[in-house]
Amino acid sequence: MKAVYAERPCPDDPLTVLRFGERPEPEPPDEDWTVVTVRSAGLNHHDLWTLRGSGVPAHRYPLTLGVECAGTDESGRPVIVHGMVYGREFLGHPVRDPEWTMLGEGRPGTLAERVAVPRHTLIPKPPQLSFAEAGAITGTWLTAYRMLFTRAGLLPGQTVLVQGSGGGLSTALIRLGRAAGLRIWATSRDEWKRELATELGADQVFAAGAPLPERVDAVMESVGRETWAHSLRSVRAGGCVVVAGATTGALPPAHLTRIFWNELRVLGVMCGTMEELRGLLTFMVAHGLRPYIHREFPAEYGVEGFRLLARGQIGGKIVLNW
Repeated sequence: MKAVYAERPCPDDPLTVLRFGERPEPEPPDEDWTVVTVRSAGLNHHDLWTLRGSGVPAHRYPLTLGVECAGTDESGRPVIVHGMVYGREFLGHPVRDPEWTMLGEGRPGTLAERVAVPRHTLIPKPPQLSFAEAGAITGTWLTAYRMLFTRAGLLPGQTVLVQGSGGGLSTALIRLGRAAGLRIWATSRDEWKRELATELGADQVFAAGAPLPERVDAVMESVGRETWAHSLRSVRAGGCVVVAGATTGALPPAHLTRIFWNELRVLGVMCGTMEELRGLLTFMVAHGLRPYIHREFPAEYGVEGFRLLARGQIGGKIVLNW
């Protein structure tokens, strides 16, 4: 079958090891697994880290990329793939499974004609969502849903700062937060991304690192080193910073004195649960929400999508179609 894969890890120039070509057919390890025929799959920064070799042993390469998709199961039912791999007994807390991993990391990923997945990580695709929209949800929208409502526990009227607006996660945070009655502020170093944030529903936008009119109840952080100090300065005493990524580096100065002096909560998020995915889909359908898709490409032109993602010059999601 055809797939988009990393030939080997390459920390310095990851796109040079990106390939489109033949890969082995998926092999479910047991009867609790099934094979999904992929229709659409979103690209994520996780895929770029895999191309660089971050956290993936060299012996796993060549490795098919991709952590999210929508397609059809063996019975032809339209489904969305969760993207995490874990035992059924850990449905409510996937990261507590000592063997948990991600598609496109510990197992061949979703950027392929077919992918093997645990049966309990499938959910029916709502008919209101296209395959392209449904294939761009679990890597960003599900993460955003968990950040805002499960981890931060935000309520209507509270103020949240979204750092580094423009990508799939930040656009999801803005759309979900706006629909839930939150006051949304967003930052970006690019003027066109600040304009996009406003179009998507942000109440106020600011240049990266700019002082805010007042401190916020929570900060949604996925940028890392470049925004970390600003995030801690921007949150009120007793507030929280929710972390779901570090695209500019994962080791910024900790500023521990600010954290304990102001009793801040620093909360990590890794995707979400199946229960949260059901809640997200119900919320999206009820509010008429759709992922903001920047570009769609045929799978054989996946390298073009990855170039856009690597440059950071996108607003929303990049999707590959099969």
